Amino acid sequence: MKYLITAAIAALSALTSVSAHGYVEKVTIGSTEYTGYLPYSDPYTSPAPQRIIRKIPGNGPVEDVYSIDVQCNGWSAGGSAYVGSAPAALVAPVTAGQQIKLKWTAWPDTHKGPLITYMAKVPAGQNITSWNPGSSAVWFKVHQAGLDLATNKWAALKLIDDGNVYTFTVPSTLAPGQYLIRHEIISLHNSWVYPGAQIYPSCIQVVVSGSGTKTPTSLVSFPGAYQSNTPGLVWSIWNPQDTTGVAYPIPGPAVASF
Repeated sequence: MKYLITAAIAALSALTSVSAHGYVEKVTIGSTEYTGYLPYSDPYTSPAPQRIIRKIPGNGPVEDVYSIDVQCNGWSAGGSAYVGSAPAALVAPVTAGQQIKLKWTAWPDTHKGPLITYMAKVPAGQNITSWNPGSSAVWFKVHQAGLDLATNKWAALKLIDDGNVYTFTVPSTLAPGQYLIRHEIISLHNSWVYPGAQIYPSCIQVVVSGSGTKTPTSLVSFPGAYQSNTPGLVWSIWNPQDTTGVAYPIPGPAVASF
C-alpha cells in the first residue's frame, strides 16, 4: 500500500511538471540580477519582497485578448483581487543599447510559439511605481521571434535550447525615461480556434538612460492590440493541419523603427 501511494504521488508530480507553464523568474541587466515576482512565495512572505516585475497570479496563461489581464497578466475569473496587475516597488536602470536577459522557469517543449517584447514610456509627471497604462495606446514593439523557417524551430523551443534565457536589446536611440517592458510567450498548442492561444505576459519596470531622442508614435493598447481574428492567434501546429514550413504571422504591429 505504501508503495502504491508513493508511486501515485510520483506520477502526480511528474504530470504536474509536464503540464506546468511558466513565467519570468529572473532579470539580468549588465552584472545585476533581479529576482522576478514569485507568485507561489511572494504573496506569503512578510515583509513582501520588492521586485521590478509586476505581480502575476501564477504560472498559467491568459486566453481572453479582450481582458485587462492580457496587459501584464492577471486572473480576472478569480475575483477582483486578481484583475490585471499592479505596479511594482522597484525600477531597474538600463542604458539604451544595452541587453536585457529574461530567465524563464522551465518551459514545456509542447508549448511552441513566438516570443514578443513591447515597451511603453511613462507619461511626463507620472511615476512607474504608481502608473498603469489602462486602455491607453502606449505600447510599441521592440523585438519578436516566431518560427525560423531555415531551422524549422519555434522561438519558444530556442528559448529552451538557450537555458530558458531570452535576450533582447533596448533600442540604442530610445529617449531616456521610465519604461514598462511587456514581454510574452504565446503558446500555440491549442490555438486551432479562438480562444485557444495561451498568452504568458510579464511587465518589467526600468528607467532608460542615454543620449537617444527617439520615441515611436505608432502605438497600440493592451487590450486592443490583439483581436480574436488577429493573424497568428488562430494557428494550427499539429497534424493533419500542420503548418510546419509555412511562414508564421507574428501577432501585433511591426517592430518599431528607430
